Amino acid sequence: MCFHNSMSKKAQELAARYGRKSDIVEIYQDILNEQYHVNAFNFPKYPIVTSSEEIQVFNWGLIPAWTKTEKDAKDIRKFTLNARAETIFEKPSFRESIIKRRCIVPSTGYFEWRHEGGKKTPYYIFLKDEPIFSMAGIYESWLDRSTGEVHNTFSILTTDSNLLTGYIHNTKHRMPAILSKVDEERWLNPLLPKEDISSLLIPYEANLMGAYIIQGDFMKKVPTDFSIIQRA
Repeated sequence: MCFHNSMSKKAQELAARYGRKSDIVEIYQDILNEQYHVNAFNFPKYPIVTSSEEIQVFNWGLIPAWTKTEKDAKDIRKFTLNARAETIFEKPSFRESIIKRRCIVPSTGYFEWRHEGGKKTPYYIFLKDEPIFSMAGIYESWLDRSTGEVHNTFSILTTDSNLLTGYIHNTKHRMPAILSKVDEERWLNPLLPKEDISSLLIPYEANLMGAYIIQGDFMKKVPTDFSIIQRA
């Protein structure tokens, strides 16, 4: 699954990449500034792209609009950090958002672990020719009626792994649904038919992706030879 993301670009770079304004992101720059490792289980604030002309800043962990209480919200967001593409049109938490409220979750890379025996090896996974790339997401706004506060949240969609990501994420065999540049604005179109939405939720081409083994403190990146994957 995709629970550990990276956004190591500044607000202005992010806004320029998507042709959006950066005002909101700059307000949160002290929180968002060049986040090399973003852990979803902290339900962090994170920049997303919607059909709005401005980059948005939402919390990771989608809270459906029909959620009743703050306790319910805290419980449900633990299970909505990711949404499986195969069941997204069926799940009550996601089926309205996938039709009406799709977003892009920008990334400079993400982290997964390969399991071998009792050992877990962390990898940093990225797109070779895209310093900032787009993960498919959905978003929602929930009103906490006890406080009057509106909580804006999102989830990242996942799909089957490709050859590279399957080698790394060798227990679940999942990866984020990554959008090509030509499909980004199409994904955000609220009138996009269900069949076209589904057609975009496919594994990204493995030969366009790369990865590093991470050693130590998540800051040391060691290149590795993935020719072994072809022989596995």
